[in-house]
Amino acid sequence: MLEGVDRLIDLVGTRAAGLTGASETQVAESTSRCDADALAQTDGHFAAVGRDGKTVRLARTIGIPLRYFVAKMYHGPFLVVSDRMDQIFAWCQEQRIAWQFEPAYTRMVPAHYIVELDQVGCPDPAPRYRRFFDPPVGQGSTDLHDAGAAYIAAALGALKRWIAAVPDNEPIAVAFSGGIDSTATLILARHACAELGRDPNSVKAFSLDFGGGEDAAQAGRAAHELGLASSWERIDAAPDSCDLEAAIRLIEDYQPLDVECAATALCLLRGIRQRYRDLKFLIDGDGGDENLKSYPLEDSDLTLSSVLRNPLLYQEGWGVDAIKHSLAYSGGLSRSYVRTYAPAAALGFQAFSPFTVRSVIAAAVAIPFERVLDGHAERLETLKRDVVCAGIKAVTGIEMPANPKRRFQDGATAVPRARVSKASCRRTFSRIWQERLRDAETLDRRSGNEVSEASPR
Repeated sequence: MLEGVDRLIDLVGTRAAGLTGASETQVAESTSRCDADALAQTDGHFAAVGRDGKTVRLARTIGIPLRYFVAKMYHGPFLVVSDRMDQIFAWCQEQRIAWQFEPAYTRMVPAHYIVELDQVGCPDPAPRYRRFFDPPVGQGSTDLHDAGAAYIAAALGALKRWIAAVPDNEPIAVAFSGGIDSTATLILARHACAELGRDPNSVKAFSLDFGGGEDAAQAGRAAHELGLASSWERIDAAPDSCDLEAAIRLIEDYQPLDVECAATALCLLRGIRQRYRDLKFLIDGDGGDENLKSYPLEDSDLTLSSVLRNPLLYQEGWGVDAIKHSLAYSGGLSRSYVRTYAPAAALGFQAFSPFTVRSVIAAAVAIPFERVLDGHAERLETLKRDVVCAGIKAVTGIEMPANPKRRFQDGATAVPRARVSKASCRRTFSRIWQERLRDAETLDRRSGNEVSEASPR
């Protein structure tokens, strides 16, 4: 392996959103040192890459994806880091080694871990994982008013820290369905602005409607009930503008619910962008369902026991040591948050959800769910409503309207759509990459043994 060649290709750099407890530079330095304790003292979101000799370390939180790929050039490994598969592939094309690329060979850094990789040649050593987020579980109050107050106070704090970094004259958009999480987000964003001495009316709520959808109707009712009708706008879109293939290309994934959600989000964000060309800042309520386990168990292979005995299951999946953990995609919201991040980034928005921040997740996992539910899975249907509404009342004094849970992609349309299958999404994903890789085979190829005087940029 040639010495003196920089074998770390970082295509994105350190990024952060609502970060407290350290600067971006300090986060990168802590990642380089594998200082999990220092990262644990931060809050908000970050993604960082650092090097310590031949060891490269990567770390991220839920809100900012990070992905890597090991390429072979100049008699040794190059670690290429980005937030996207296609960006890594483009770099490989520039270096004439696209023939080495395979989407399944890329790896997503799992949220809340430092990943260590030694660049020592072939074969590539397995990555090592070290947690930097380990919140106490089930130590909070069984009183849902107290639990709600702690949860919502944490969400308000996260929003205040993020909004404080937004320039004073910039408006803030809220993706608003009128459901529990988006309504809480709208109320808290306005409350945060007031506490920061900003104009709460700089916060604007937007709802998507494909024509007679229930979300727009309930969002309008909720806005009127809260006295915020003048701060709410409906975005109308044609049903056929919901492009699933475009969503698959964008999120680089094939989980059907995430594909549908991303396709719907693209329609909403395009509509906002057409009206407001310079609007940059976007808030949503993603992560609220995961925090309060608001998913029907009959829609999955999960049992109440599996959910309760794996407190961060919905946020992180089964864990990095589990059979079901996907190296290429991570798990839970650590994987699926790309459905929010990628559409926002593609259309020029900086997106943030207070419910994905570690302090808020910690407030949620502190709830003693096992005692609260007492073995009754059906209690999950109303638990989030009770916790969030009680918390909003305690923190802001507002009686929040509580509308039924509905998936974003379902609430935007009046006509129920057939559920897209995972097999169909995966076939589309495979076809997209087969076409790209077939085209790459026609390009000039560089051998991994070829030595050049100029190292790659």
